[in-house]
Amino acid sequence: MTGAHVPVAIIGGGQAGLSVSWYLSRAGIDHVILEAHTPVHAWADSRWDNFTLVTPNWHCKLPGYAYDGADPDGFMTRDEVVAWLDGWLKTFDAPLRTHTRVTKLTRRPEGGFALTLQTSSGTEELTCENAVIATGGYPLPVIPAYAGSLGPAITQIHSEQYRNADQLPDGAVLVVGTGQSGAQIAEDLHLAGRQVHLAVGNAPRVARFYRGRDCMTWLSDMGLYDRAAAQYPGGKAAIEKTNHYVTGRDGGRDVDLRQFAVEGMKLYGALAGGKDTTLSFEPTLRAALDHADAVYNSICSDIDVYIERESITAPPATRYEPVWEPETEPTTLDLAAENVTSIVWAIGYRPDYRWIEASAFDGAGRPMQTRGVTSVPGLSFIGLPWMHTWGSGRFLGIDRDASHIAATIISGYHESVLRLAVGS
Repeated sequence: MTGAHVPVAIIGGGQAGLSVSWYLSRAGIDHVILEAHTPVHAWADSRWDNFTLVTPNWHCKLPGYAYDGADPDGFMTRDEVVAWLDGWLKTFDAPLRTHTRVTKLTRRPEGGFALTLQTSSGTEELTCENAVIATGGYPLPVIPAYAGSLGPAITQIHSEQYRNADQLPDGAVLVVGTGQSGAQIAEDLHLAGRQVHLAVGNAPRVARFYRGRDCMTWLSDMGLYDRAAAQYPGGKAAIEKTNHYVTGRDGGRDVDLRQFAVEGMKLYGALAGGKDTTLSFEPTLRAALDHADAVYNSICSDIDVYIERESITAPPATRYEPVWEPETEPTTLDLAAENVTSIVWAIGYRPDYRWIEASAFDGAGRPMQTRGVTSVPGLSFIGLPWMHTWGSGRFLGIDRDASHIAATIISGYHESVLRLAVGS
């Protein structure tokens, strides 16, 4: 492809980038998808064995394709999601180049972009008028700097590397973080009979089912997934918080860290640091549990208001009551004394757009965009959390976001063609 030019280059062959391709193909816009691995590989390669969606199956909607199975209110497993996505890929012919990594993107003086590609055959060059960045919200796993100071006998992995309890050495496991991945991995290990120590973060939680329906179905009916980020209650601070933890496993249920403690899991506050085999924690456990439960009950209250306003017949309202309270705030953990042989870091990811040479990022390295469109002509993003609404980055919102990005590109393409025609 060295020296080749294409109107649109989509960098990333996940469901977001492929969705933009679906719309461009229908409009007859020449383009290419550049994928470093294989299409939608992350679903098969970065989820643990017992992974399930946390959103109901009916949320699964992509361009021209929606879940139509027998369990719309259930939760697909990892393998079922992979099969569902494979079915979608067979419905259109995406111009996809796999095992092609974009290592550099720069703006050209005459307009558009120059891309450097790394392939199995070597380095290639490509130019384009429009570049759609579909590499995911935050691709680099976060592991704290002090992890390297811990004893070498301790096995350490990031949550994206976790597959099952058997991959870890015998002994207890420390899971750090209680976002969606951390809470569910802690449960997975707990159900496998492992002694789990859990460093609890500030993530909120939500009821799986409430008043006869899945909470996420209620929230969808209430319009929360359609509300633009700028109009969301609580503003920017609210949308930057960690997602609520809950699970779709075994048909769906709450994730109750207090109940885990009753059953023998050992809970701590936020992990502050560590060296050799000694870890230190902030005395934040009680506050973190109380906060998560307060959000849980607040969401239930919002649903109550909606049910009342819409005169919906539903089972009576309830509230979560704590089943366990910490007697003390543990601030240290001796890994050797507790036979903790492994740590799963589930503290998230960070952005990495160092390969993009364009003034499209804020001081934290995050794209400055409005519905995915940046101030840099021809540069846009897709698949970011809260790119437009709470649904952005999820199956429920990808189609709408992709349609908008594609429409923006198509409009600009037609204007360019018209200018050329007039000029000639």
